[in-house]
Amino acid sequence: ATPSTHLPALDKALQNVAEAVRPDLAADPQRLDGLRVGLDGAFGAARVSPRGLRSDLVSRVVAVEGIVTRCSNVRPRLGKSVHFCPATGKVSERVYRDPTEGGRGIVAAAAFSGSVPQKDDDGNPLEMEFGKSWFRDTQRLTVQELPESIPAGQLPRAVEVAMDGDLVDVCKPGDRVRVVGTFRALGGVATAESSAIFKTIVVANMVRQLAKDGNFGGLNLTEKDVRNIQKFAAEKDVMDRLACSIAPSISGHEMIKKAVLLQLLGGQEKNLATGTHLRGDINVLMVGDPSTAKSQILRFVLKTAPLAISTTGRGSSGVGLTAAVTKDSDTGDRHLEAGAMVLADRGIVCIDEFDKMSDEDRVAIHEVMEQQTVTIAKAGIHASLNARCSVLAAANPLYGSYDKDKKPHENIALPDSLLSRFDLLFIVLDAASAERDRQIADHVLRSHMFQDPTLGDARAADDRDPNDDNSDAEDADEDPERPAAVYQKNAGRIYGRGADAHDIVSVAFLRKFIFYAKSRRKPVLTPAASEYIAKRYSELRRDKAEEKRRRLTVPITARLTVPI
Repeated sequence: ATPSTHLPALDKALQNVAEAVRPDLAADPQRLDGLRVGLDGAFGAARVSPRGLRSDLVSRVVAVEGIVTRCSNVRPRLGKSVHFCPATGKVSERVYRDPTEGGRGIVAAAAFSGSVPQKDDDGNPLEMEFGKSWFRDTQRLTVQELPESIPAGQLPRAVEVAMDGDLVDVCKPGDRVRVVGTFRALGGVATAESSAIFKTIVVANMVRQLAKDGNFGGLNLTEKDVRNIQKFAAEKDVMDRLACSIAPSISGHEMIKKAVLLQLLGGQEKNLATGTHLRGDINVLMVGDPSTAKSQILRFVLKTAPLAISTTGRGSSGVGLTAAVTKDSDTGDRHLEAGAMVLADRGIVCIDEFDKMSDEDRVAIHEVMEQQTVTIAKAGIHASLNARCSVLAAANPLYGSYDKDKKPHENIALPDSLLSRFDLLFIVLDAASAERDRQIADHVLRSHMFQDPTLGDARAADDRDPNDDNSDAEDADEDPERPAAVYQKNAGRIYGRGADAHDIVSVAFLRKFIFYAKSRRKPVLTPAASEYIAKRYSELRRDKAEEKRRRLTVPITARLTVPI
């Protein structure tokens, strides 16, 4: 038994029930035929990503989760044609079946092919009655596996999805969806005879959009996780302890780590009644000397954030970051393909070597960083895609190393229109200091000596009660269904922090803490905080006016108050 034998029977039963409840549907057979049964549920082992579609799933119902990267145009497909013969006065009908309909196992396209008849059996010409014929909307999608689930060093896999009826136009490029349908193998006679390799496709039965503010990062919060998070949040100096846990293998950079932590947590976006969208995401730019761990901070964010996409300045183009219009080689239609910032909707985009981008490509992200949308008006396609993401960028100064004798804007060499879109700008200097150099060397050597915490002395682990909720008795990295360990083992031995060893939380717990804070806590701006921000903003603007001729600082604009 295959879905192709059960689904038509379910659809027929639904149509019979609908006809019994609504007798008026009997007068509209086309509308009655459009009723379909949608499948939903857990699906167990059949819930896979495009990478998990294998031959054992052919002709089975699967639930494929991924992100839509391309949508075709909606086209009508002929289901039944009605023909009138003027010579005889007779009316004839012909039913057409697509390769994605009916059949069992591998479907041969030639079995269902058929052209619209022009003459009857006696050779009399036929006229097609378009008003009486049935057409059904069809659309093709390309669903790619989620960016955070792609194995390191491998290219993302994608699968083509065929949709029809009321399923068309329910999603657009950049949306995260779960497609429930039949995994089929399509092949013509030539394909089968030449290589015996068949094209595979998912015939959609139901499409559900995944909640972008929900569990898109594959995190599962257990009851013990929630209890540990609430207990940890009630302790003092939570901000400092979480900041110390951001890239603990990097010595120093306390303010940058706090900024990255706030960026991971995000702000509160607002959609006003007038249609104005105020972003809640924070953009951070780090500019400084080489070998100051800027790229390592980006790599830690990629591992920690529920959704993060990495790119480089020279290896990215403007359309690759936003969206591109491509032409289908088979049909000749033009499609929208989502770029990195659209795929990272509700996530973080990490851009390394930001100064290496060309001016044309850099201009393309101006709209994304402020309006958080990508507007396309090319080749007759007018569309606006959501790109609600934060930007964490790292760049080198204009002269390779930061020149203290020159002004900041001369070292950074980025236009003011782009700098004003970054809420936080950090200048990272490699200052020579005997004490500081000794501290960094000791920190780096300890990290190399004890890279694997399990290799250290067992006595160096946390000496907490193993029955305590904050104990490190369980490892969530091996099993995401288990509670995350709160504190990292052997932190004192690895990072040399002595009494602060217990303050380094594990990466698994940090990810769950950030996910819990973003999904269940909505910050509220108090009147006292609002007054303080307005006062500080006024002081910054006044200082900027006094230094206007000297150009000692970066531009201070009203954009700074929006993400706060």
